[in-house]
Amino acid sequence: MPPKGKSTSRINSSDKKTQGPKGGGNGVKVRHILWEKHVKIVEAMEKLKSAMRFNEVAVQYSEDKARQGGHLGWMTRGSMVGQFQEATFALPVSGLDKTVFTEPLIKIKFGYHSIMVKGRK
Repeated sequence: MPPKGKSTSRINSSDKKTQGPKGGGNGVKVRHILWEKHVKIVEAMEKLKSAMRFNEVAVQYSEDKARQGGHLGWMTRGSMVGQFQEATFALPVSGLDKTVFTEPLIKIKFGYHSIMVKGRK
């Protein structure tokens, strides 16, 4: 259960029509967690669901950008791989009181991803 005043939401990639603002803007500030293999995913997802901070889970479990807490910075349409981009622009922006991340994970050629959007412009 999340701590008092904190909530955690998950986005199912099949619910894209109801997520985020229409059009989604042109740029998003993105964090992600990458797993090349399925081994550590279950433990990391449990930590996310228990309201552990996304960047802390990224530092412990991500196989990419771990030192930066999964921070990818500002990304624009066309700069990301297909399904990763679709999921990213479908997500609402996460706030301090509400972390929203992709579930199920997004599978692309680089591995499995959980994505969180920190800002939109």
